[in-house]
Amino acid sequence: MSDRSPTDHLVEQAYTIAKERYAALGVDTEAALDRLAGVPISLHCWQGDDVGGFEDPSRGLSGGIMATGNYPGKARTVDELRADLNAAYRLIPGQHRLNLHAIYLDSAVKIPRNEIRPEHFASWVDWARQNGLGLDFNPTCFSHPLADDGFTLSHPDAGVRQFWIEHCIASREIGAGFGQALGTPCVTNVWIPDGYKDTPADRLGPRQRLMESLDAVFAQKLEGNLDAVECKLFGIGSESYVVGSHEFYMGYAASRQTLLCLDAGHFHPTETLTDKISSVMLYVPELLLHVSRGVRWDSDHVVTMTDDLQATMQELVRGGFLSRTHIGLDFFDASINRVAAWAIGTRSALKALLMALLEPADLLRGYERDGNLTARLALLEELKNLPHSAVWEMYCLRQGVPVGMAVMDAVSDYERIALVHRS
Repeated sequence: MSDRSPTDHLVEQAYTIAKERYAALGVDTEAALDRLAGVPISLHCWQGDDVGGFEDPSRGLSGGIMATGNYPGKARTVDELRADLNAAYRLIPGQHRLNLHAIYLDSAVKIPRNEIRPEHFASWVDWARQNGLGLDFNPTCFSHPLADDGFTLSHPDAGVRQFWIEHCIASREIGAGFGQALGTPCVTNVWIPDGYKDTPADRLGPRQRLMESLDAVFAQKLEGNLDAVECKLFGIGSESYVVGSHEFYMGYAASRQTLLCLDAGHFHPTETLTDKISSVMLYVPELLLHVSRGVRWDSDHVVTMTDDLQATMQELVRGGFLSRTHIGLDFFDASINRVAAWAIGTRSALKALLMALLEPADLLRGYERDGNLTARLALLEELKNLPHSAVWEMYCLRQGVPVGMAVMDAVSDYERIALVHRS
């Protein structure tokens, strides 16, 4: 007997028709699926426990970080978080990565952040190796007594600055260890919450201190590690002035040739992240993209198939930037099932990328080159109606993950078996 369901047959029928529709425009759907399978997304560990971490989960969040909601089943231990991640990866087609923050160390005793070492994350490396995952990393420059006044690497106190410099250096060494152990470079991304709630009298001084601190952090080149810096327009407690602005980090990344991280929620609502990509790529070697969804502000909602997301993925493909871009997720929603949040957000990002890969790029460029802008517009609109969903469902079927709302059946089963028993 065949274990194939009636749905499988329908998916295959729909794909056959979709494949012919795209072929009529010169698009090879099989080639698009092959390219999609080669793009890893770095899932963010902090969705699983609302950014609490395992250093001191009872301390609470600070530094402009806020997770809202109280959906049951939050991961309380390293093992529970890994189990939840395993459940999420089973729902996501492709082979992907994990993005860790420094507060997710696996240690029986509390370790000062400037003393964290690769051995405190050894079990994560073992788990990643067993699951065929790459690891990325982030120093945690928030939710700590030495960050409570809103400043870390740009702090006016040299001693406080030195603590955070040492923490970031230690984080880079951990990232390098990940890269060397797993055979795939680790992106270590530095984001700090530094800034003022009200208008400062001195905008220059903190940025000079930040530049000097970063130079100290990045002084030693580490094999297996890729350095990234992340900008932000404003945050809770830094509404009037953020030290690490886009202009600051754009200049820093270009002059030091680090990666620049563009977070989809870190710009003014009237700014378009998409339009920044081609300019950034002229000056920096590679890009780190944090896929998020801001609602009115940087509120880190679960990623959905918005026009902004589709435009960003289109720009990565149209500009030939995929090979120079590292894609990670950055959202945390405690109001819904956290495993479902990972699955929905990652699948949405992959769907948007697939739609971009299914564009008839040569035809669009030809219209543009010939000055036929009317045909370009007409084709871009028609592409919205082509059966990209049938190609996506075929990808899920081939990758052995649930198709459509079957994802929620798997989520519900896992919630019943594992999550409801957590208090």
